[in-house]
Amino acid sequence: MDIGGWLQSLGLEQFEAVFRENAIDADVLHDLTEDHLREMGLPLGARLKLLKAISALASGAEPIGLTPVVAPAGPPADTAERRQVTVMFADLVGSTALSARMDPEDLREVISAYQKCAAEAVRRFGGFVARYMGDGVLVYFGYPEAHEDDAERAVRAGLELITAVIALKTEMIE
Repeated sequence: MDIGGWLQSLGLEQFEAVFRENAIDADVLHDLTEDHLREMGLPLGARLKLLKAISALASGAEPIGLTPVVAPAGPPADTAERRQVTVMFADLVGSTALSARMDPEDLREVISAYQKCAAEAVRRFGGFVARYMGDGVLVYFGYPEAHEDDAERAVRAGLELITAVIALKTEMIE
């Protein structure tokens, strides 16, 4: 029995790692109690759902969440949706030279202020900050929500970021 597949069929796939860490497999599945599941950190709803499914397995009834494997009749239907995503990476130019001249705490303040400016500019144009990488910001336009003009939004956000950083530079010098 594939415990991971079984948990997924129950809608509890997020607990697969917990089951793996606790060496729960088909041999010990029937021995699980509510106390065991609580000790493993599962919430009440998940515990009840699992106990019901384990009980169905033990009684020989049609296992809850398990369906017989049937070979597909033909190639799977392609239901994927193609999306255009615009990716923008903004980097603080000259930060390496700046790091040699500044105290690390002061540099962190500069980079934090830059990241805040970037996040604000991106938010105004409907972008999504995917990741901060050192002095860089990775941004998606078209994810999680797509717009017809995501590429234009990215350009406008980039231009606004340049203006914001120039103003930020002026503030920090004063």
